[in-house]
Order: sequence, then C-alpha cells, then structure tokens
Amino acid sequence: MTDSFSLQDKVIVVTGGTGILGEAFINGIVAAGGAVGILGRNAEVAQARATTIQQQGGRAVALVADVLEETELEAARQQVLDTFGRVDGLVNGAGGNAPDGVLDPAEDVFKMNLAGMKRVMDLNVWGTVLPTQVFGPALAESGTGSIVNISSMNSKRAITKVLGYNMGKAAVDCYNQWFAVEMANRYGDRLRMNALAPGFFLTEQNRSLLTNPDGSFTARGEKVIRQTPFQRFGHPDELQGALVWLLSDASKFVTGSMICVDGGFSIFGGV
Repeated sequence: MTDSFSLQDKVIVVTGGTGILGEAFINGIVAAGGAVGILGRNAEVAQARATTIQQQGGRAVALVADVLEETELEAARQQVLDTFGRVDGLVNGAGGNAPDGVLDPAEDVFKMNLAGMKRVMDLNVWGTVLPTQVFGPALAESGTGSIVNISSMNSKRAITKVLGYNMGKAAVDCYNQWFAVEMANRYGDRLRMNALAPGFFLTEQNRSLLTNPDGSFTARGEKVIRQTPFQRFGHPDELQGALVWLLSDASKFVTGSMICVDGGFSIFGGV
C-alpha cells in the first residue's frame, strides 16, 4: 500500500513554485520521490530551489515563466520534456491576491477598483486554465496524469475585502469539476483533476492583512483564528500529505474533488 503513495519516477510541474506554499509543494513532491519542475517568474529563486534539491540528491529543474503568457509556458513545457522526457503531474499553485484587489471597509463599495479586482481574478482563473491547456497534452501521454488546482476557503464563503480573489477561486472550483468530467469523457482514468483547498496560511500576500509587524494578529487575523477550530494558522508543510495523495496512484479513482486542509474553518458555524 505504501508504494501507491509514492511519486517515484513521476515528473510534476508546480506553477507558483517560487512562493511560500509553492516551496512546500515542491519539497513534498521531492520527498515522495518525484522530480519537479519549479515554475515561476523569479528566476533566482527558482534556480536556487532547484539547486538545493539537486545537491540533496533529488531531481529538479527551474522553469521561468508567467502563467498568463502562453509562449513562456510552452517553452517551459519543452524544457521539462527535454530534461525528464515526460510530465505526469501539474500543480496549479500560481495565484493569490494583490493590493489593488483589496476593498477596505472605509472605501465606497460602488467605487471599487474594478481593474484591480479583474487582474486578481484573471491571475487565479486563467493562471490555472492556461497552464493546464499547455501541459495537458503531455500529461495525457503519460497515461497517469494528475492535475491539482489550488482552491481556497474564499471560494465557498463570503470573505470580506477580497472580491476579485473570491470570484477567481470560485471560478477555479467550477473549472475543477467541469474539466475533470471533460477529461474523463475523453481520456477515462488516464487524466484526473482535483483541487486542494487550503485554509489560512501566512504568505507574503496575506501577512499584512492577518498579522501586525510585531507578529500579533490584526483584527482580521483574530477573526480567522476564532473561526478556525484548531485556533491557529496552518503551516505550509501540512499541505504536503493531501497534495502527494492527489498526485499519486493512491487517489487514482478520485477526480473532480476538493480536499480541504483548513483546521476545520469550512465546517465551523461559529458557535
């Protein structure tokens, strides 16, 4: 049974691989025996992480690309194929929020920065769809392709301030189910798609919203903790188990699902 959870001989591309959660993703994949393509816009970070993995005996390649630029993704796909000869998995980890996609309570709700909201929404939606379109054919050829999208608690509940992010992740959930069915109709069980839905984890994008410079919680951070039965934020490494399971053959009859790793946030009614 242990072998079915292994990623040995599998090649997994991780978009957003230069971020905080992305680092946990690539480390979990390598620990499970997989080779990893670290895809992100920051060439220095991508290369540093790939070098560290290689020095520790793992297999990794740095892929510099913007998930909204098709030609850059195509070049990254060719680089992976030239390096490892195949692609078995894709983690659509790129996404997140941005300052111009945040609506503060004091702002007029009818004068939102719609352009900023749209940029955030586009990053999360099309930054998931486009890499799938580019890497999908190679995944189908592997015979055991698994795609893992990154959803969020924001996709199912009204989380204030971040409308663009909320809508983007809700669209990812719709896409996750729709595309899983379409792939099953065309490829049977050879190509799967699922989603991982993290609760609240501190990243560079949300740190200032949830914590003060001294590390204490903001009012928003305190609300999140009260709504989380485990009474804490998640640690990035705590996403690895669910991710590896979804990428591995242990979940080969699972598609179109969303796995919540959230300390109970999604199920707690607040009382």
